[in-house]
Amino acid sequence: MHSPKQIDQQEFALMTLVLRRLSTLFRMACALLPALLGAGHAHAQLRVEISGVGSQQFPIAVVAFSGETLPQDVAAIIRANLARSGMFRLMDTGATALPDNATPNFADWRARGADALVIGQVQRLASGAFDIRFRLFDVIKQQQLDAGAYTAQLNMLRFTSHQISDRIYERITGEKGVFATRIAYVVKLSKESYELQVSDADGQNAQTALRSREPIISPTWSPDGLRLAYVSFEDKKPVVFVHEVETGRRTRVASFRGSNSAPAFSPDGRTLAVVLTRDGFSQIFTMPASGGEPTRLTRSSAIDTEPTYAADGNIYFTSDRAGGPQIYRMPSAGGEATRVTFRGDYNISPTVSPDGKTLGFVSRRAGRFQVFALDLASGTELQLTETVRDESPSFAPNGKVLIYATEVRGRGALATVSSDGRVRQILTTQAGDIREPAWSPWPRGTQP
Repeated sequence: MHSPKQIDQQEFALMTLVLRRLSTLFRMACALLPALLGAGHAHAQLRVEISGVGSQQFPIAVVAFSGETLPQDVAAIIRANLARSGMFRLMDTGATALPDNATPNFADWRARGADALVIGQVQRLASGAFDIRFRLFDVIKQQQLDAGAYTAQLNMLRFTSHQISDRIYERITGEKGVFATRIAYVVKLSKESYELQVSDADGQNAQTALRSREPIISPTWSPDGLRLAYVSFEDKKPVVFVHEVETGRRTRVASFRGSNSAPAFSPDGRTLAVVLTRDGFSQIFTMPASGGEPTRLTRSSAIDTEPTYAADGNIYFTSDRAGGPQIYRMPSAGGEATRVTFRGDYNISPTVSPDGKTLGFVSRRAGRFQVFALDLASGTELQLTETVRDESPSFAPNGKVLIYATEVRGRGALATVSSDGRVRQILTTQAGDIREPAWSPWPRGTQP
């Protein structure tokens, strides 16, 4: 890994074409985080390793769903989701299976140590689809907390399992779950083969959105979760595309003279903030998300890059205008920028929690690049990670978890950490390196 260093403006455009293990400015130079990521397999699923637990764990039993035997075990997926959250302690249910209409023996489940119980069943309908039902019980109070019924095709069983997991998580914790969301990330398969992939939040069900012989970097989701914006080098220069995830339709939206990079959708999804060097400097512009003429927001002689919108419309970005990279905030229409980070001499890659209260970022301290969280009201700072080469943090839509890229045993890996730093997960593959994670918003129709 190469240590970041300053570059002058004349070197900037050339630097974006020099791909190294971590760019010389950790994307400070037009936010072009390189994608030389080691070999991998196109559809290798991510393996999850969990460490740490929440401040309180809820004992819960998820019984095998009765009925059809399916390729996707609904109860097993629910168990895995709840376990990954670090908020639940899963009880051994043995081979027990209870139909959805069964009356639980609460005394028995209480004796096993369960405070909550999930039962359900799966039945095939005449149409070929599946009817999936579940019930959630409070074992101590001996009462039903929730129940639901879903109709799903075979290829939607995982998604439906995630939806049920989200309902259980929310009913018990009071927080909306993110199991039914998705993550996007970049894999380098060979020296001249890159893929932008989209998977479930647990790393399963990976699908390739784009293959290219040239690097793909900086993916970011639209607020409706239907589009990805990213930077591609397929034109032998950095160009910003907007990509419809379901159809694969792509639009080249920023291909101006010089470098085009670091896209970020506005809260309404109609506007993109981008970083352009069309005027000779790395500056922040906005433009229609469908393409069009950009409007310049920053006017400095520094490198201004990595814009990201907050829910209130303000833009947070990285700039070296104070001599070293720090994070600033400005109105979405441009104007005076206010410095936000002050501890440490190297703070980059801002991401703002959905409620606008917390800033996640990467900070270099004692030679280590780690993820921190800053309470924007109080200025209180919390170190979230203990690894040494972390980058590209992205908040989950509930603001309770961040995903980021790191290195594990010399390979690129994705990791998640709870916003209080207690629960950490590593998502790896045996096939190679993965980088540039971005967490999707909630699926349509499920936003709070």
